[in-house]
Amino acid sequence: MKLRLTGAALSAALLASVAIPASAEPVFNRIAVFNVAENLPADMDAMSATSAEIITATEDGNMLVYSDSPLEAVGFVDITDPRAPKAAGTVKLDGEPTSVAVSGAKAYVGVNTSESFTAPSGFLGVIDIASQTLEAKCDLGGQPDSVAVSPDGAIVAIAIENERDEDLNDGEIPQMPAGDLVIIALNDGGADCATTKHVAMTGFDEMTAPSDPEPEFVDINDDNEIVVTLQENNGIVIVDGNTGEVKNHFAAGTVDLADIDTERDGRLDFTGSLTGIPREPDTVKWLDNDRFVIANEGDYKGGSRGFSIFSDTGELLYEAGASFERAVASIGHFPDKRAGKKGVEPEGLITGRFGDNNYLFVMSERGSVVGVYNDNVQDAPELMQLLPSGIAPESGVAIPARNLLVTANEEDLGPDGGVRAHVMLYAYEEGEADYPQIASDVNHDPLIGFGALSSLAADPEDASRLYAVNDSFYSAQPSVFIIDASRKPALITDAIRVTHDGQPAEKLDLEGVAVDGNGGFWLASEGHPDKEVPHRVLHIDGTGEITETINLPDELLAHQTRFGMEGITTVGEGDDLTLWMAVQREWGDDEKGFVKLLAYTPATGEWGAVSYPLETPEKGWIGLSEISVNGDNAYIIERDNQIGEAAKVKKLYKVALSDMKPAPIGAELPVVQKEEVTDLLPLMKSATNGYVADKIEGFTIAADGTAYAVTDNDGVDDSSGETLFFKVPMTQ
Repeated sequence: MKLRLTGAALSAALLASVAIPASAEPVFNRIAVFNVAENLPADMDAMSATSAEIITATEDGNMLVYSDSPLEAVGFVDITDPRAPKAAGTVKLDGEPTSVAVSGAKAYVGVNTSESFTAPSGFLGVIDIASQTLEAKCDLGGQPDSVAVSPDGAIVAIAIENERDEDLNDGEIPQMPAGDLVIIALNDGGADCATTKHVAMTGFDEMTAPSDPEPEFVDINDDNEIVVTLQENNGIVIVDGNTGEVKNHFAAGTVDLADIDTERDGRLDFTGSLTGIPREPDTVKWLDNDRFVIANEGDYKGGSRGFSIFSDTGELLYEAGASFERAVASIGHFPDKRAGKKGVEPEGLITGRFGDNNYLFVMSERGSVVGVYNDNVQDAPELMQLLPSGIAPESGVAIPARNLLVTANEEDLGPDGGVRAHVMLYAYEEGEADYPQIASDVNHDPLIGFGALSSLAADPEDASRLYAVNDSFYSAQPSVFIIDASRKPALITDAIRVTHDGQPAEKLDLEGVAVDGNGGFWLASEGHPDKEVPHRVLHIDGTGEITETINLPDELLAHQTRFGMEGITTVGEGDDLTLWMAVQREWGDDEKGFVKLLAYTPATGEWGAVSYPLETPEKGWIGLSEISVNGDNAYIIERDNQIGEAAKVKKLYKVALSDMKPAPIGAELPVVQKEEVTDLLPLMKSATNGYVADKIEGFTIAADGTAYAVTDNDGVDDSSGETLFFKVPMTQ
């Protein structure tokens, strides 16, 4: 079943598009990731900043070629075995590469050598791929951005942006010098610099600041027609690549948006609207010789959060409106910190024919996700899948002959110990879509946004029903989510908002949830002393209203840190009810390598604790993320705070309840014995064949004995936004 998008509205649920049975047509699934830092020269610090910005492939599809701006180089990745990509070297350049294209045995790279915004300069570099040598340079007379080679290999087109200074006059244009388009003829030996032709982009009065065009992206069709986007000018130009004649030019226009989140406010609220938003397109790709698609990323005035299809005559053929952004939000990838600006920011586009279908791939820079659309020409494109990507997918390349799709993800947080820039590979093959693993109904009114899931609990009566909470990333919208785990992907069916006196509760960091047996919940809220956020336990009724607030005793708070309770669970009922909470890391009175499991008895108000021994980290720290009681055991997630290959400890342990005999706070605490149940690391690696996220935060066992785990996606902030939700085999 497919999801058809028409205009700004979605006419079918996203779930129908992602739960594709094995008997259906092939799907795209990620098969490998390549850490761009692996291509750093041996004499460089392994933590040096890298990037994979614009990527392409050799004609045989066995080698990827990408631009790496921080390294001032072009990098190569050997994908002869696409499931095991290998570093294949770099070519250093005397300047910043902005784009790269391949034709035959050569790679053509735009290189920015500008001394300033008012003195832009650059060249087109010609690299022999086999020898990885820079063979020639063509002076471009300005700062290049996008580079494209015609399908027949006859010409190369370069967008000369001569970008503005965003700190000057708040980035307003005009800011001279103006940009233009460069066309250079190609031959067997590479680029013929003597044929360099400049095509003026000035004087198009329907565009913003027509005296100062800033060409952003170029693409060339089979007729050697060049389509150029002028992002800041909100315009599009069609040029005859053979003659340099401007054939058409027109404004990209504006879009009205409804049912979107427009405020950066710590909540996901898809009831807002915007009117008259300039498209300000970034990437443009021809769909055939008569139609092209633009990604409406926006710049300083616009960004309509979707994509549009135009004819070469300037007729608008299709407008995605808010549909792409809402689909991205329905799988937990909406970046609330960008809600007040340009939302998910569609930036990159890929096209390719796989089997009998022409596909269009739309990349969300801020949502870190790729939309897969079937372009059926006669009607609106159909959303088939949403693929997980690394942080900030910038570009990609389709390799239909090998049934491969590749994305380049430019963001590198490595110098601060975070995620590195990655290249990701996807195979087009029969099977089911691996992602998303949890989603909400995109047609729900209003759309239920979610993210930063930090704990799980099971309904004791209904094996298909689970509950999750979000953490302080959504500080203005603390919530308990109801999950139908019988669906694939799991379906978030509702959200209970936590309130105090009918208003959204404040100063909460929900890290634990447990059912109370009476339709309500017990919640653990992690505090932050430096921000005057208290550590506390809450009880809410079925509507979300707080009915009881339980503060930690002074004897505990005297030694508090910001790493507080992660998870809450219950043992017994009535007067025998005990709440157990796991403290994530050592507090001031804990021996190093030991943390507390706290016990609280509501009937008496008594507190106690036992001591839990942590593993020893190879790097960073190790702490607890969840506690959940089932049968005679408490199950505890223990994890390090490392990402990718550095991640070593993501494990599920169990402690016998008979061993959990709390001592009074302040007394010597008994140390419990733990037993490893399941190593979660292999499950996290294989779930979607991505890099390992650091925060595996939720675990529970359903009424039928099925165990589930969930990861925290950090609200898509310096994160890929991926939420893994998967079954856990209980090996012990």
